[in-house]
Amino acid sequence: MHTSIEKTAVYKFSAEDGQFKRQISQFRSIVSADPTAEFPAEAGRYVLYINYGCPWAHRVNLVRSLKGLENVIQLVAMDHILTPNGWTYTGRDGTEPQDPLHGFKYLRDLYLKADPNYNARFTVPVLWDKKKSTIVNNESSEIIRMLYFAFDALVEPHLREQSRPGGGLYPVHLRQDIDAMNDWVYNTVNNGVYKVGFAGTQAAYDANIYPLFTSLDRLEEHLADSAHQPYLFGPHITEADVRLFVTLIRFDVAYYTIFKCNLKMIRHDYPRLHLWLRRLYWDEGPETNGGAFKNTTWFKPIKEGYAASIKSNITPAGPVPNIIGPERQDLSADS
Repeated sequence: MHTSIEKTAVYKFSAEDGQFKRQISQFRSIVSADPTAEFPAEAGRYVLYINYGCPWAHRVNLVRSLKGLENVIQLVAMDHILTPNGWTYTGRDGTEPQDPLHGFKYLRDLYLKADPNYNARFTVPVLWDKKKSTIVNNESSEIIRMLYFAFDALVEPHLREQSRPGGGLYPVHLRQDIDAMNDWVYNTVNNGVYKVGFAGTQAAYDANIYPLFTSLDRLEEHLADSAHQPYLFGPHITEADVRLFVTLIRFDVAYYTIFKCNLKMIRHDYPRLHLWLRRLYWDEGPETNGGAFKNTTWFKPIKEGYAASIKSNITPAGPVPNIIGPERQDLSADS
């Protein structure tokens, strides 16, 4: 059990109108495969800072695992409970007791080392450059694309984008479709659950709860098309699957209960999405590089982290189980 969290500005997620406002990431440099670039791809040079509860950090850690970059990019995990001082190190649940590079106890110290004048929230994920001693990027959507391409010369040949069946995680022939889906899924689902959970007024809640479930209905219908099976854009995993997974794996265990996203549950009301979610989570074959989705999902930090985010000491017990078992005979694509 975690201790009470005092009410502080670090938790003021909604604006005066009650609407949740997400902070715009401020570090936006790019790691490149070009050895002459400002931030060239090199093994052992970069560090990924995350916590296991955050979906934005999860998507980056997931791609790191899908791409087999564990020995190329160091991972540093912080505690998943947001304190009045921001993200911190405690050493519990397999996290670091302190920043292994600098001895820091708070993520804010890393940000201030990179920019002493930084005055926004201290968010994860963070991609850190050990050589230049600075933050390269703290925008998850940009970091995952760096991981697709910039480091390919440093991974096993079969994990390189040009070798992946279907053209990789962001294939050229599907980019327009993926980008279009990313746009509405981000606004109404990935970020939509936060607009609901952190709504400061009933009007703000009502304005966002229905678009969230309209989009889940749309995704359920999308999967009815045989061209969109077993994954969102066909027979192979793409970026669209990665970006949706980190939200839906949290839906029944956190957003439904803690964030009041409770019109429907994935497991009971969306059979195609539920099948898609379970397939990704339980797969341990080459498509997921030996189980990347399951291996990067931690339900205890997810539940505790979201409970703390609304200043509650109570972590929900259910649902049971956190995710329904593989039941392999049921994991075939719809006909």
